[in-house]
Amino acid sequence: MHIKSAEFVMSNSDVAKCPKSRLPEYAFIGRSNVGKSSLINMLTSRKSLAKTSGRPGKTQLINHFLINKNWHLVDLPGYGYARVSKSSKKVFQKFITEYFSLREQLVTAFVLVDIRHTPQPIDLEFMQWLGENGIPFSIIFTKADKLKPNAIIRHVEDYKSVLLETWEDMPNYFITSSSKDIGKDDVLNYIDSLNENMQIDSN
Repeated sequence: MHIKSAEFVMSNSDVAKCPKSRLPEYAFIGRSNVGKSSLINMLTSRKSLAKTSGRPGKTQLINHFLINKNWHLVDLPGYGYARVSKSSKKVFQKFITEYFSLREQLVTAFVLVDIRHTPQPIDLEFMQWLGENGIPFSIIFTKADKLKPNAIIRHVEDYKSVLLETWEDMPNYFITSSSKDIGKDDVLNYIDSLNENMQIDSN
């Protein structure tokens, strides 16, 4: 897929106010400081479409971007925020949960995970919640440029071994690096294939 256009549509904290169009949506979410904004900018070939920040928890709203006039990329607040209050966390958690529970346009979620770290309980718990609620998702391992190839394989295998303790199959996953454009085509082609399948199903 070639990204010809990427436009900011809206930000809000109320799922009922999300775009009314029936365009397919792909939601990106992950722990704070996982590199989500950088990944979105890499995928769309826009340097500042999503706001990057050295301060974890910068994204605090549901952000919709219209891609190629035919699908929405949704940037969701991170979980595990480092510097927000407990009350703020509850608010974020509420509309994140409502988004996944109520948004019929959602095709799949992408859960971002920093490949440098061992499997984190907060990531595993969130994936478990998605699975229990029947929400399709893929894992996007970020910051692959920070590890050597053998270490990348080893860390992915660590995740596989943990996830397969409770899952029948390893969820679909991608290896990415925003600074090196690694995995860009893989993720975009996957989204493209899902869009094409939906068009076939609707005909």
